[in-house]
Amino acid sequence: MTDARKNAYVLQQLAFEDLGILEPLLRERGYSIRTWEAGEVPELPSQLGPADLLIVLGGPIGVYEEEAYPFLREEKLLVRQWLDKDLAILGICLGAQLIAEALGAPVTPTGRKEIGYAPLTLTPAGASSVLAPLAGEQGEPVPVLHWHGDEFAIPAGAKRLAETAGFPNQAFSVGEKVLALQFHLEADYQRIERWLVGHAGELSAAGIDPTTIREDARRYGPRLAVAAGAVFNGWLDGGTLGD
Repeated sequence: MTDARKNAYVLQQLAFEDLGILEPLLRERGYSIRTWEAGEVPELPSQLGPADLLIVLGGPIGVYEEEAYPFLREEKLLVRQWLDKDLAILGICLGAQLIAEALGAPVTPTGRKEIGYAPLTLTPAGASSVLAPLAGEQGEPVPVLHWHGDEFAIPAGAKRLAETAGFPNQAFSVGEKVLALQFHLEADYQRIERWLVGHAGELSAAGIDPTTIREDARRYGPRLAVAAGAVFNGWLDGGTLGD
């Protein structure tokens, strides 16, 4: 992904669920960042370069809630158009679900929540992909931040990369440019308080003590930031998305 003109286009649903640690990585690589917030109409740029990419971030709504949140229709259209252009796209949480749906895989509510820091199990394809840094060292996988209740199926032709005990489909890739993550590698542990306040109602309803997440952010955040940076840099370098 090297080009004189490099643009990162971002679909962002919530102010505090932003690019996080991804933003400085992109800027260091010379990317210009254009962000569409929820409710804006994102239009496919008339001119796209081979290094341009789309990042679709998370949010506390479901891909199936178009009636309540009509802006999802425009976001889905942009995701489909981007996939048709065969350009790099990264989806996180809701973003991963939007990619899954665009590729024909169902996304469904589960009636349960997976919120907080916990490790993943990488599949064989995941272990040979850009997600390999999450396996950690000496058999100690890196805990990542989970925050979701919906789940996606794996699209036809995609590679399943990671799982947890409660959610077998945590990540997938398609080709060398499409990466979908159910979990939040981008979240900056030093700004976790914004997440705790912004999602206070959801945490209360789920019976989750924010103190636990706050303490885990301090405990695991520095190690996760290093591993997440390696994952994102691998994707930006055009690294393998699974054999």
